[in-house]
Amino acid sequence: MKPVINSTRFGSINIEGDKYKYDTLIRLDGRVRKRKKKLSKQIYGTSHILSLEEAMHVFEDGAAGLIYGTGQFGKAALSDEAADFFKQKGCQVEIYPTPQAIIVWNEAQGDLIGLFHITC
Repeated sequence: MKPVINSTRFGSINIEGDKYKYDTLIRLDGRVRKRKKKLSKQIYGTSHILSLEEAMHVFEDGAAGLIYGTGQFGKAALSDEAADFFKQKGCQVEIYPTPQAIIVWNEAQGDLIGLFHITC
C-alpha cells in the first residue's frame, strides 16, 4: 500500500499523519525509511548529489519508477552514474522539487519508490 504524503515544508515531511524531520525513502511495500544520505555524502561531500552507491541502495527489484523530490527549492540532483544505473534497471526516474514531487507521488500508480529531500 502506497502511503499518502500529506505535506512538506522546509525541514519536514508528513506521511500518513506522521511527521519526519529527515529525508525519507518510501519502499515498494510502503515502509518509510530514513534516507542513507551518507552513501552520497562520503563521495561528493554533500547529500545534494545522489551517488551510484546510494542509487543501488534505493533501487528495489520490481520497481518501475522512482519519484525523487529534490528539496523545497529543487537543489538536489542525480549523479550521471546514478541516472545510468536506474536506466539500466528499467526504472524510470521522475525528478521534481519536493512540494511538486509529493503531488506526483500521491497521484501516481504502479510499483514506485519515493525519495524525498526535505531541505534546500
